[in-house]
Amino acid sequence: MGVSLRAALAGDREAVVALWEAAGLTRPWNDPRADFDLALATATSAVLLAEQEGAIIASVMVGFDGHRGWVYYLATAPESRLQGIGRRLMRAAEEWLSAIGSPKIQLMVRGDNAGARGFYDALGYELQDVVTIGKRL
Repeated sequence: MGVSLRAALAGDREAVVALWEAAGLTRPWNDPRADFDLALATATSAVLLAEQEGAIIASVMVGFDGHRGWVYYLATAPESRLQGIGRRLMRAAEEWLSAIGSPKIQLMVRGDNAGARGFYDALGYELQDVVTIGKRL
């Protein structure tokens, strides 16, 4: 059976969070359930899913802040990697953001994640000349 894409629903939360955990994307200082809920609560964000045989095998969170689109939590189940699913989800994220009026798409990758950096490079994403500055509240 093929892979289909769709927007996440509230009932998908636990399966999606489990996927994010399996992919190593969660951190103790971020609440992935709150992130999921917030993405579904507003019209300017969404979680897009890839399913195969009724199982969620990949996800990407997208959001538009009024100036640029953002991508978070791109995850593919370890056993479903290297099949082009991540590429399909990124294309879907780009289409979703374009449809909402975003002129640009950005994402953050941890500096030591060479695999992710190579993936995005292959999709035409470029390293931006910016520095991320933050403060925990």
